[in-house]
Amino acid sequence: MTPSRPLRERERLDLLDVALFVRAALLSNVSAAGREFGLSAAVASARIASLEHVLGARLLHRTTRRLSLTQDGEAFMTHAQTLLDAADTARGSVGNAQSGPQGRLRVTMPSSFGRQHVSPVMPAFLRQFPGVSVDLRLTDQMIDLVDAGIDVAIRLGALKDSSLVARRLAVNHRVICCSPAYLEAHGEPRHPSDLEDHECVILSDQRDWGFVTPTGRINVRVNGRFATDNGEVIRAALLDGFGIALKSTWDVAGYLRSGELVTVLDSYPLAETVAIWAVYPTRTFVPPKTLAFIDFLSAHFGDPPYWDQAPR
Repeated sequence: MTPSRPLRERERLDLLDVALFVRAALLSNVSAAGREFGLSAAVASARIASLEHVLGARLLHRTTRRLSLTQDGEAFMTHAQTLLDAADTARGSVGNAQSGPQGRLRVTMPSSFGRQHVSPVMPAFLRQFPGVSVDLRLTDQMIDLVDAGIDVAIRLGALKDSSLVARRLAVNHRVICCSPAYLEAHGEPRHPSDLEDHECVILSDQRDWGFVTPTGRINVRVNGRFATDNGEVIRAALLDGFGIALKSTWDVAGYLRSGELVTVLDSYPLAETVAIWAVYPTRTFVPPKTLAFIDFLSAHFGDPPYWDQAPR
């Protein structure tokens, strides 16, 4: 029987290398995993190669187009996650780690929603979690979370990327609305099909509006001379008395309460129920800072969300 080497001579596992391997495997991209850890692609590859050397096994198949786990990589993956979970538990039980989530949190969300409902409470979030710093990006462009190194994104409506983990934060209630001045000048639509004869203000290319009627769902192809990718521009047009639009109540609830805008076609609910979501790349090894932010927003919005509640 060959005696084992003294402990000081053994090559030890580096937890950073293990965490990097787990993220690379989950994202199928070593470079993207490296960015999350602040490492260049070359350094990330070198660290995973070092881990393979320590283990004496190839963990990843690498080609120019894809990355996948080897048989040894699949076997190591489960144990690697267990090891990281144990390390997090140990770290969180002592010292400064007990103070709460730590690190820089990179967040993205639609600009109008972020300005109205998230940025006003960011100081409260940062005061509650002093170990966290936030990089908040307000944009209406759909950002690739992995390529941009984003921890969490807030998205509205229906989700299209099934590779992302999603948690519903609030219902996204929508209405058909306009100004009283528009109704006075053009009359009120009594049936969804009447919208074909009205000036509708359109978000991007969303010209097909679906409604639930007593005889089933109907889709109306709305007409309109004004289309834009910005919801605030649509709201301004409505307030100016121009057109009818499909709007989320998070954007117009205050104007509906004041009477500056009014809803129409209330007897015909919109066919699609949509929501406000927090999405992130994977449910495995989710940083505490990400979970803290999601929980904070969920509690802040409420159920039903505060903008849909009657004023006290």
